[in-house]
Amino acid sequence: MKRLFILPLFVLLCSACTTPAPQPEPAKEPPKASRPAGSYHVYVTNERSGDMSIIDSITNEVVATVPLGKRPRGIHISPDQKTVYVALSGSPIAGPGVDESKLPPPDKKADGIGVFDREQNKLLRVIAGGSDPEEFSLSKDGTRLYTSNEDAGGASIIDIAAGSVINTLKVGEEPEGVTTSPDGKFVYVTSENDGTVSIIDTDANKVLKIFKVGSRPRHVAFLPDGRKAYVSRENDGALTIIDAVKQEKSGEISIGAAGQIKPMKVIISTDGKTAFTSTGRGKKVFVIDTATDKVTGSFEVGDRPWGIGLSPDGKFLYSANGPSNDVSVVDLATQTVIKKIKVGEGPWGILIVEP
Repeated sequence: MKRLFILPLFVLLCSACTTPAPQPEPAKEPPKASRPAGSYHVYVTNERSGDMSIIDSITNEVVATVPLGKRPRGIHISPDQKTVYVALSGSPIAGPGVDESKLPPPDKKADGIGVFDREQNKLLRVIAGGSDPEEFSLSKDGTRLYTSNEDAGGASIIDIAAGSVINTLKVGEEPEGVTTSPDGKFVYVTSENDGTVSIIDTDANKVLKIFKVGSRPRHVAFLPDGRKAYVSRENDGALTIIDAVKQEKSGEISIGAAGQIKPMKVIISTDGKTAFTSTGRGKKVFVIDTATDKVTGSFEVGDRPWGIGLSPDGKFLYSANGPSNDVSVVDLATQTVIKKIKVGEGPWGILIVEP
């Protein structure tokens, strides 16, 4: 009798030892065929953790995290929507006023533009991007990139297919914002140190004009018709209005108290009627009527928002909040944050793309 009792017990114990505990399934994005109409993905570059978070709009959850390289910041999509490009930099992180002589030396081998394939969901390669690329823009045909080289005071023109720099143009010290005009004929580049905007002629591959806009300009955004643009001025608490036909400053919009409200990224609604600007340490996003160039409202989104983006239907705004390592989802109908999504360390850029 004892032997009959011990045998089943022994079998039961062995079974418990060899059968692994069930593991939770990793988050997966729904197949494209089953995705609801109007769904999209939010790609977030995380500067400090060196990766990219991918958020699914159906659940507003991170469905993938992809390693990219050092300091991923600027992020943009190819015209055919198949490739995501990300600026990578081996230069150490340093805020305004930091003594750069006390920082570790830059890792120039880490500089470049990451090429991420959306279908394969992975980084394919890193191409040349000039020295310390931070932001960039694409040509309208998707064959070239224009990057700001922050530590070199230049803007590089990159042949994507060859993966090489064609030319580097002087555009002022500490260039950052890079934006291609809607007609593709010009690229505007801001110089934080010089307080200027340089205009590059994309046919001639040369700087056509440089003009002053104000203190520490960060980003340029055009209206869809290309006739007007806005430049955020971090240290002035203002936006400069540019007449893009005459290619000159035509006015400005006061956003808030200088030093408290720091305009950073500017984005424009699809219909061109509304502009939004993040304000860094100001914690808010401000709303501007582009017909009157007046501020019509503001709402708090989180700690030091930089990158912002709009859902394709214009109903939601997403903001990258660097210090708190999260992304806020704002319902624009009520101008309230409906969710904060944990991402990687130091979220910087936002790109929103439909599948």
